[in-house]
Amino acid sequence: MGRPDARVRGFAARAGGWSARHRWAAVGIWVLFVVLALGLGSAAGRLDVKDSDQLKGETHTAAKIIEDAGIKEPAGESVLVQARDGSVRATDAAFRAAVADVVKAVGATGEVTGVKSPYTTGTVSEDGRSALVQFDMRGDAESAGERVGTVLDAVGKVQRAHSSLRVEEIGAASMNKQYSDAFGNDFKQAEYSAVPVALGILLIAFGALVAALLPVALAVTAIMATMGLMGLVSHLQPMSDTANSVMLLVGMAVGVDYCLFYLRREREERAAGRDAGTALRIAAATSGRAIVVSGVTVCVAMAGMLFTGLAEFEAMGLASLIVVAVAMVGSVTVLPALLSLLGERVEKGRLPFLRRRGSGPRESRFWAAVVRRVLARPVVSVAVALGALLAVAAPALGMKTSQLTLDQEFGDSLPIVQTYQRVNEAFPGGSQPAQVVVSARDIQAPEVRSALAEFKERAIGSGASRGPVDVKVYAERNVALVSVPLVGGSDYDRAGASLEKLREEVRPATLGAVAGVRAPVTGQVAGSHDFNDQLVGSVVPVFVFVVVFAFLLMLLSFRSLTVAVTSIVLNLLSVGAAYGILVAVFQHGWGASLVGAHGVGAIVTWLPLFLFVILFGLSMDYHVFVVSRIREARARGRGTRDAIQHGVVTTAGVVTSAAVIMVAVFAIFGTLSMQSMKQMGVGLAAAVLIDATVIRGVLLPAVMSLLGERNWYLPRWLRRMPDLTHDEAPEPVVRPVPEDRGEPVGV
Repeated sequence: MGRPDARVRGFAARAGGWSARHRWAAVGIWVLFVVLALGLGSAAGRLDVKDSDQLKGETHTAAKIIEDAGIKEPAGESVLVQARDGSVRATDAAFRAAVADVVKAVGATGEVTGVKSPYTTGTVSEDGRSALVQFDMRGDAESAGERVGTVLDAVGKVQRAHSSLRVEEIGAASMNKQYSDAFGNDFKQAEYSAVPVALGILLIAFGALVAALLPVALAVTAIMATMGLMGLVSHLQPMSDTANSVMLLVGMAVGVDYCLFYLRREREERAAGRDAGTALRIAAATSGRAIVVSGVTVCVAMAGMLFTGLAEFEAMGLASLIVVAVAMVGSVTVLPALLSLLGERVEKGRLPFLRRRGSGPRESRFWAAVVRRVLARPVVSVAVALGALLAVAAPALGMKTSQLTLDQEFGDSLPIVQTYQRVNEAFPGGSQPAQVVVSARDIQAPEVRSALAEFKERAIGSGASRGPVDVKVYAERNVALVSVPLVGGSDYDRAGASLEKLREEVRPATLGAVAGVRAPVTGQVAGSHDFNDQLVGSVVPVFVFVVVFAFLLMLLSFRSLTVAVTSIVLNLLSVGAAYGILVAVFQHGWGASLVGAHGVGAIVTWLPLFLFVILFGLSMDYHVFVVSRIREARARGRGTRDAIQHGVVTTAGVVTSAAVIMVAVFAIFGTLSMQSMKQMGVGLAAAVLIDATVIRGVLLPAVMSLLGERNWYLPRWLRRMPDLTHDEAPEPVVRPVPEDRGEPVGV
């Protein structure tokens, strides 16, 4: 039998055809690319985002002044000495003895400098039951967590010697150490477990080891190449550990999904009686095209993060964009080459206890039954599905975003959290003070010194701080650092009001009145405030960019105004439902215990925009794949209603498998102890689950059934736009393939 008369065209089809004909060359080029990317990236090294580049506004200005002045701020630590009851006060001999022992013990470690007694600094609480011994870690602040263990041991010995008191250390170094000890391995285990989880699901989906290994191998090599490329790109756009984690998450999800789409279609065509070469050509022209359209759409969505102006978001967006692009190219190049090389050996390693899976054009009985009922009553189906999604999304209307405090992030899972709470109760704002970075032409000038003194007085007099306000002058650099404990402490709403008083009232009347003086206010509360302001300002441009470009891509890819509009609306419904679940679980605490979480009263600030970009991109995977199959069936002569049923039912198996993998990978991050990571994992997993079931299995076929032929509506004035639909082919016919093009494939 001959080939189709219509010659298959388009990038995916041409790439797949070339790779199948030059299979060893395609595999060799891919391996060389991965090795070169890794090698060059390792040689170049990765540059991470600097503190001075994290945010714009005052936080950025303050960090830049410190960086330009060459000031290396040490990691500050404090030891809380506190009476367990009201029987001992800071003036008592036992309390003084404990403080003296702390000062002596930490000083003797040789790891600290500038040890200050609370009796000289005035860091004694108002009730006289608590005091802070303060000091700095020697050396670089970033590595202080690796050296603080000796100091913690010394403080622990003092605690054992004074059991009637609490003697507990807290600070940047000790918190970093506890995070690393408690959650460093947790993160690594989550990242590493994604591979075996995906492999296990693929084994069930395919029932053969070789077929299951192909998607995992593609995803892993795409991730490896991207890690190298990130090193190179970081010299233009600095990266971060967070960007690396997000890249791994997205890379594993899309890498496996893209390969799964391609492989399942190729196996389906072989099972239908077509030879290996024809099956590959069909897979390239159909699933390959869907992968390209989906991949480009996801890349565009990820590029939306570049419009935030936030260095961390830019790094995450660029890293995700690269790994999606690499996985997409690998899926339509090296994958067909490997399939051509393997031939029927792709069925090797068949698991005896699993029936033969994924090799035929079987229709899912479950989804066939669902779609028949949906198409029989499309109005009712739309009403029920839409009502359910809107009900799930409703809690999102009351969404409150906030940077999570230490106790919100970790609950009581870490001992240091309890110390953090005690310090905040005894010294409001002491654990998260605002820092005013004062820069002047002459920091020792009388007017500047007078303004600093007046600033200290007014900061307390205005009610923004209860003190003590500490001033550290770097005379040779003409810089002074002013530490101001904010009233409100870990309550960001109250602390934010105190910050506003400092910025809007106290500073203009004191330091702001001196010519040539700059005094940006930074610190954790200020950073959170500036981050929120910048994030809110970037929501509209990011939203517009992602939605408009996704709409244009769908319009060009399907040449249907209706398909483009419904794609956007359905994706927004999916994102809205994910938001609703997040608010219900993590803000209100409804069912939080089911995911090992607790209601913290807020969603972490960065998550809504991050989820919108990620989900809007990933949702296109299923949408493009399903709609492409529907359009393909219609192009072969089926009626619209019949094409809808055929497209949804025949893709149900692969979409289900892909969704299960994505949900499983994302859910791994929902098992971490950090609430922000739980929120991210649960939000992504819930959205993908909803998208693959309610959206694609019920709402999409019901809406398309109601629209009928209007699904393919394209205004006359738009018909001159580029035609990107030509990858689709009419029903292919079988032609024997010469022996040198691959081995015959058994059914």
